[in-house]
Amino acid sequence: MEVSFLIKKFISLFVMPLNFSVILMLIGIFFLYKKKYKLSKIFLSISFIIICFIGYPQSANLLLKPLESQYATLQNIPKDIKYILLLGGDNKNRAWEVLRLYHNIKDAKIITSGYSPTSKETEAFKTARLLMSVGVKKSDIIIFPNPKDTREEALEIKKYLKQQKFILVTSASHMPRVMKIFNSVGLNPIPSATAYHIKDTDKVYTLLSGQSIKKSEMAIHEYVGLLWEELKSKYK
Repeated sequence: MEVSFLIKKFISLFVMPLNFSVILMLIGIFFLYKKKYKLSKIFLSISFIIICFIGYPQSANLLLKPLESQYATLQNIPKDIKYILLLGGDNKNRAWEVLRLYHNIKDAKIITSGYSPTSKETEAFKTARLLMSVGVKKSDIIIFPNPKDTREEALEIKKYLKQQKFILVTSASHMPRVMKIFNSVGLNPIPSATAYHIKDTDKVYTLLSGQSIKKSEMAIHEYVGLLWEELKSKYK
């Protein structure tokens, strides 16, 4: 496993706001037991503010909007395209968009991709199994189970498709980073964003929720990924 991959995952783990808040909270509790009340109040207060921010639905939507507003679901489906790439992760939401495209493109082939460090069955195989359960022929599915991240997925796709055009399906929040990476390796996918998470039903007076924390962390994960790609391209 590449060192850069491990570094990225390590940094991502600690900059996620919930993890960061818990670390600050533990520091605050440590100072509390040491009777350093001023420092304890500072760390506990910052932790509380971060949790309130990421748990508030309007804050989560604010973080997601710049990402989700960049790409739309593909409406005018090109008939000369044969390949549809479904990136790993959140396959239950993304798979339905792939299924729609599959039934609108004659002789389409679906590429599933995705690695799983915690399960024997990779995301690519899980997605393929899901697609077959709703009627996609096994012969129409191509499985790439080895890529561990988006850049590795892009490189594998380039080896297989070379210069052929294809439709790329992933969540709306993930699409900006994917397009940046795929374009950087010489691919020109046709994006079809799906799995939008911003809800118009989230009102100003909506209470904090775990779902909002998840959405906030999803957005911040993408911003960290975009920054990582920017740094890699600048200093390589």
